[in-house]
Amino acid sequence: MTDLRPTVPAHLPHHDQKGSEAAENTPVVLLHGFGSDKATWLNIQTALAPARRSIAFDLPGHGDALDWPRIGNAGVAAKAISQSLDALELEKVHLVGHSMGGAIAALVALRAPERIASLTLLAPGGFGPEINHKLLRRYAAATNPDEMEMLMEQFFGWEFKLPRLLARTSAESRARPGAAATLQAIADEIIDGTTQKTLPRAELAALPMPIKVVWGTQDRVLPTRQAHKLPGIVATHIFERVGHMPHLEIPQEVTRLILQNTACV
Repeated sequence: MTDLRPTVPAHLPHHDQKGSEAAENTPVVLLHGFGSDKATWLNIQTALAPARRSIAFDLPGHGDALDWPRIGNAGVAAKAISQSLDALELEKVHLVGHSMGGAIAALVALRAPERIASLTLLAPGGFGPEINHKLLRRYAAATNPDEMEMLMEQFFGWEFKLPRLLARTSAESRARPGAAATLQAIADEIIDGTTQKTLPRAELAALPMPIKVVWGTQDRVLPTRQAHKLPGIVATHIFERVGHMPHLEIPQEVTRLILQNTACV
């Protein structure tokens, strides 16, 4: 009898940039934000390559993982990441997460601190209840390139010039069957009405690995004040004239901070 049950893939689709022989050490795992995909890390991976092997995953419901068997909130994605690390036999990794990916990275570290060498969080979700829910819901539903460009501009600092190709590529990706509906479903999971669920900051601060939090003062998605008054053990880096996308706006500075945080292993 034929088994018609869907096959569950061993791990999420990913891009693996090995770099040079010197990069064969504890890898850096990169987790993108809501509505993005692994391609957002290309510049960071290229910059890391001489020193670090890196793996950028497509989170469930995004990019090549659009058909992942289960999508949902950060907790669901964190489980998928943990399963993927198991499938790839990665015993210890450095985690870097942006926005929703930051919340996912934090959850993975809280659940299995022994396998996380360092944690670098860029404008992470879950550090306060405030979230620009209207922008995120409109962004999730957008498919028109002009509308996409207008919405994406809100994710960057006011002086950043958004490449038109970025909005057009995002609109093309969103036009795939089921893509917009999937993102809207994820938005409903991560946004609790008009707010977001928060992480246990004291428990995060008690984790044994070094933690860096990076934020921009012009973030219009998650307010910079969520980075204020973090426990002193957490290294906080605030950049002027930077919006919600520091890895795209200031990639050199972000790469430098990742390398600082990963120097321990």
